[in-house]
Amino acid sequence: MIRAAPRKPAQASANAIELARSVLRIEADAVHALIDRIDERFVAAVDLIHGRTGRVVVSGMGKSGHIARKIASTLSSTGTTAYFVHPAEASHGDLGMIERGDVFIAISYSGSSAELLEIVPLVKRRGARLIAITGRADSALALQADVHLDARVDQEACPHNLAPTASTTAALALGDALAIVLLDTRGFSAADFAHMHPRGALPDQARARHAVLRVKDVMRSGAAVPSVSAEATGMEAVLEMTRCKMGMTAVVNAAREIQGIFTDGDLRRSLEKRVDFEHCRVRDVMTSSARTIGPGALAVEAVHLMETHKVNQLLVVDEQGRLVGALNTHDLFRAKVI
Repeated sequence: MIRAAPRKPAQASANAIELARSVLRIEADAVHALIDRIDERFVAAVDLIHGRTGRVVVSGMGKSGHIARKIASTLSSTGTTAYFVHPAEASHGDLGMIERGDVFIAISYSGSSAELLEIVPLVKRRGARLIAITGRADSALALQADVHLDARVDQEACPHNLAPTASTTAALALGDALAIVLLDTRGFSAADFAHMHPRGALPDQARARHAVLRVKDVMRSGAAVPSVSAEATGMEAVLEMTRCKMGMTAVVNAAREIQGIFTDGDLRRSLEKRVDFEHCRVRDVMTSSARTIGPGALAVEAVHLMETHKVNQLLVVDEQGRLVGALNTHDLFRAKVI
């Protein structure tokens, strides 16, 4: 057997770079070609999924099966309940997972996958609607579908035009487009996304999780909350501020109801006026209009309140106006809310 002479390192490197670029170019072109095919058929698929009374079932064989799993996962994580069913397993009992009101998404580039074609009539008989994602509009699968999405590509990225590459990328991109449009249709928020991913580390996921933090999750409570009575001296207020290192102290009555707040700013203004802190009462130097927030409010609401009123601290009060906590910008920074 005659073997080709091995390429020199520089030649091999240049060939690898060019081939890799070719793969990416072909796959990018395949996805780009889908843009002009987003039409009323895509809208019909979205309406079918959004208006369903059951779940979304995604299925495919081989490489299409891997794409189907990813699409099902993306749909589920963005608010559209979906799961993957293997077409071969479906004909051995898993078909019972499909019910009336479900939407069945079948993925097959050729549109002639025997395993899918075998179960499609049974799927439809059970009352599920069918969306087919194929590369051939005249295929058996496309013709049986309630909605067909065209995922054809001009060529695979494989040099032999055999290995599913550009075609699976196109199918995946269509699935992503469905998921995101459905997300928008449902009004699915960053907070909803965070609830679906409590331990995730996807881009902006941390921000999404922090967006659902409540004031009670980040506030200081108990002895960590500085407070004095209105009858306390100015010096007692300063010492309480120093103890808790929050740049302020709440001023409360015997029932822990807010009477005011004494801040670093109040301290500076009092010093400018040469106030005698040993003998003055904090009620005479405090700010009576303290900014407050409830413990059940979102932490991001606290940020908005601070920015709106240009303050660095908030007192946290219950429904009766009693002091239960406090927070400042440092607490919000530590919790990564800002």
